Amino acid sequence: MKKQDPGGDAARDLPRIRTGNAQLDAILHGGLPANSINVLMGEPGSGKTILAERLIFENADPKGRPILFLTTLSEPLEKVVRYLQQFEFYDEEAIASGAVVYESLGPELRDNGIGALIPKLKEAITTLGPKIIVIDSFKAIHDLSTSVPEMRRMLYEMSGLLTAYDTTAILVGEYSQAMIPRLPEFAVADAMIELAREKQGTRDERFLRVLKLRGSDYQQGLHAFRITADGLEVFPRLTSPHAPPEYIAREDVRVTTGIVGLDALLGGGVLAGSTTLVQGSTGSGKTTVALQFILEGLKRGEPGIYVNFQENPAQLARAIQGLGWTMADATAKGLHCIYTSPVELQIDSILVDLFDVFRDKEIKRVAVDAVGDLVNGASDVQRVLGYLYALGQHFQVRRAASLMTLETSTVGESSLAGQVSAMSDTILELDVERNHSTARRTLRVVKSRGTSHDLMTHELRISSAGAEVI
Repeated sequence: MKKQDPGGDAARDLPRIRTGNAQLDAILHGGLPANSINVLMGEPGSGKTILAERLIFENADPKGRPILFLTTLSEPLEKVVRYLQQFEFYDEEAIASGAVVYESLGPELRDNGIGALIPKLKEAITTLGPKIIVIDSFKAIHDLSTSVPEMRRMLYEMSGLLTAYDTTAILVGEYSQAMIPRLPEFAVADAMIELAREKQGTRDERFLRVLKLRGSDYQQGLHAFRITADGLEVFPRLTSPHAPPEYIAREDVRVTTGIVGLDALLGGGVLAGSTTLVQGSTGSGKTTVALQFILEGLKRGEPGIYVNFQENPAQLARAIQGLGWTMADATAKGLHCIYTSPVELQIDSILVDLFDVFRDKEIKRVAVDAVGDLVNGASDVQRVLGYLYALGQHFQVRRAASLMTLETSTVGESSLAGQVSAMSDTILELDVERNHSTARRTLRVVKSRGTSHDLMTHELRISSAGAEVI
């Protein structure tokens, strides 16, 4: 008899509780397991309560079993409900119909310690029969315990009680990873989700990570999120395609760059599915080359994505107009623009948005201008590079040609330039050569994988018609 893979199809068929966020459900391969004990952990203000409340309103059903939200000694019940009403997912009818019930356990805990929890759960199961019970904060209950044995006995009884009545428990608490080996509540947890907040410049970046999901596979690593009026907006970590690229030689399909004279240096253009890095100093023509690459695709019926962080939409429209297009015409031909100010740059959201457009549209060309802005806005350079590598793999599978620009005026010969170069199939080096009172732009093909390319330095002229290699 064939064994079932605990991370495979059998695990995906387990009954699940939706979290209210499609992206988080995908990370969890369908949601939290039903009839389980789950821990939502993180520092105060990390978004734990919002995630728990989004989950209960997602699963509220006036015709089904109710959902119970128990507050403890962390915040008064009135305060929790008052802040809840600010969110779009709040449903007054769910409260009025009894589909969602909020109660406070604070007075009983204050008077009787952790011994108040089990009687309260028994009463709730007898009178309400809830399908989901949220306890916020469970860490407050732990802090009331007088000994580890006392806490273990209570957890043993709680676990048996919840399991017997097919109830899913969400234990919300101000826990850190250092507490996991020491505190007994983690031993009974079937799933653990950590929410964290990291300071990045003048803003905070938020991440969540699944630390445990018993009997099921899940998407590992840090997944960025932000708090919105509808709860958490999650950006799953981008990974390489499940099916690796084919290593069987294909017929070389060349993609014209749109730069007069450049294709000849590259043996007819860049390969479909390849990644091209355009690196150079300020004013050397990188953005013009990137735009021409995308606009050439539009001429040939190849929809494209242009991602940029420096030119706002009005500036970009002028640049496109300078190349003989209007933004309206370019959009009608299949141009998709993704712009975010570098001041508000959230790396995960940008790259996930890029991938979503790429996946949902018949995209054949992608330009990212510039990689340095992505790296400068990130708290983890390796995370960005990993994203770019995964994107490149997806582009290769779908045979979409991509181009990235990299400013070298400040980066120089840094490790960043080397790491980005390593994942590129073609590297174009742009420069501005100055000689006394004269100056000229130049272009050199540094690398073109699998191609007998020109190695000489050529002049690059930019006029109202665009860039041209002489």
